[in-house]
Amino acid sequence: MKKLDILHEPAGLAITRSRTQLIVPPNQLKKEIPLSDYADATVARARHDIQRILSGEDRQRLILLSGPCSIHDPEAAMEYASRLRDLESTFADQLVVVMRVYFEKPRTALGWKGLIYDESISGLPASSSGLRRARELLCKISRLGVPCGTEFLNPIVASYLEDCIAYGSIGARTVESQVHRELASNMEMPVGIKNGTDGSLDSAINAVKAARHSHTAFVCDGEGRPAILETPGNLFAHVCLRGGRSGPNLSMVAIEEVRTRLSTTSLERPIVMDCSHANSQKDFRRQSGNALDVAQMFASGGSAIAGLMIESHLKEGNQSVEAGKDLVYGQSITDACIGWEETERLVGKIAERLD
Repeated sequence: MKKLDILHEPAGLAITRSRTQLIVPPNQLKKEIPLSDYADATVARARHDIQRILSGEDRQRLILLSGPCSIHDPEAAMEYASRLRDLESTFADQLVVVMRVYFEKPRTALGWKGLIYDESISGLPASSSGLRRARELLCKISRLGVPCGTEFLNPIVASYLEDCIAYGSIGARTVESQVHRELASNMEMPVGIKNGTDGSLDSAINAVKAARHSHTAFVCDGEGRPAILETPGNLFAHVCLRGGRSGPNLSMVAIEEVRTRLSTTSLERPIVMDCSHANSQKDFRRQSGNALDVAQMFASGGSAIAGLMIESHLKEGNQSVEAGKDLVYGQSITDACIGWEETERLVGKIAERLD
């Protein structure tokens, strides 16, 4: 790693100069790593199915977003995807299954920012190879027939990956960002927008309303050139309830508030329930109980519920990254997840409650 250039050191303070690394524009990377016809059909099919659930055309099924908190090992991610494919085919009458494939990790303070920024988990500066690995993995998972969902954190990164994504998410830390509301407004897939970290529903509801309208946004186009974009508005933007500092919000009270305040929208089922994060009070073992509660609420008349989200990996729990220590295969290095065996049992129980 090259040392940063020192300009001068007034009063003992080292001032460093930033460095720029040019990368290929989005269109070029898409040509170099294209979606196969089958993978493209996987994305299109899932987008269509999710839209039918959100609009109320499909009143029977739920969306199930399941996968690791973040992706750090593409090999383990592919194994997870192959297992999830079997669950998807088994329970296709009850669930539209989408794999969480999250490459960007928003940090409250400091920490590993995700595979795109630090693919070797070494703390070295980001390189273009992280974007390549991310796109390659999305193409491979979609080619298995498993649709992918991800959180969009950096709008430039989104332009490299969005055609591979069936379900997008705007996180709790960026829900009030105008840039991210404009981004959601231009997305061609359904986008779930989470309530803020304080637990208030205002930010998510306001963001959904903004995302559903057109905007004029300053962007980089597919060739990497600065441009002004007129977004069309995303009619399938919806709320994702994830709890907050005020406590969980996996409740009919929160559901009815969202339904009432978004009553002028065309979506009959505008809510996805996140069974992790603050709704699990950061205890991954609460996720299964939460997920079954959501399925029961839907089965008992919670018709505004469109789906649920769980954090799941091959092995339960999580692990810390320590120099000189080998990582446990298939275990999260960020938030703790439920393991595969529990995931299998849970999905079967969810499907039973939807029959």
